[in-house]
Amino acid sequence: MIATAFRRFTAAIAMAALTGFAAAPASAQAGNQYTANQLVAAGNDFFGQVSGNLAAVVEEAVSRFGLPNGYILGQTVGGAFFFGIRYGEGTLYTQNIGSYPVYWQGPSIGFDAGADASRVMMLVYGLDSLDSLYQRFVGGGANAFVVGGIGMTVLTGSGTTIVPISSGLGARLGVNLGYLRFTADPTWIPF
Repeated sequence: MIATAFRRFTAAIAMAALTGFAAAPASAQAGNQYTANQLVAAGNDFFGQVSGNLAAVVEEAVSRFGLPNGYILGQTVGGAFFFGIRYGEGTLYTQNIGSYPVYWQGPSIGFDAGADASRVMMLVYGLDSLDSLYQRFVGGGANAFVVGGIGMTVLTGSGTTIVPISSGLGARLGVNLGYLRFTADPTWIPF
């Protein structure tokens, strides 16, 4: 069961360490969407050179959901022992509404234990305004890494879909269900 869920949400587990802290936004094509090549280039600048694994995950997201009209680059930390919590911060990049700092936090529940710290690229679909980001996005996840890995989950909320692609370090195993709440300011309250 864990292996099946893990395969659905991840394309590869390969990265042993995270490198680099600076990231440059990808330039947008005509219109408001980013191409898969632009996303992979921005992700490689942000994550370091994990091109094969990142490209496979981005291509999977684009084949399922199409081209996003925004993306977030940031860092996230989390931990769980059946009940989990996650906090993160990053920058939202869009062509139509600009770039903004964003924060996220949220609880989860499931058969999940461990802790992790990840760099994350979140593909954002259907973002009409900044206000449509500031809500709760529900989704499930699967984690199965001891040193490092790269994976994808899907979160949905009121017409907007977010696909976090993360590359992390830690020891975490399990399957969970929860949500992330995005805010303009940092907060410790996950609900």
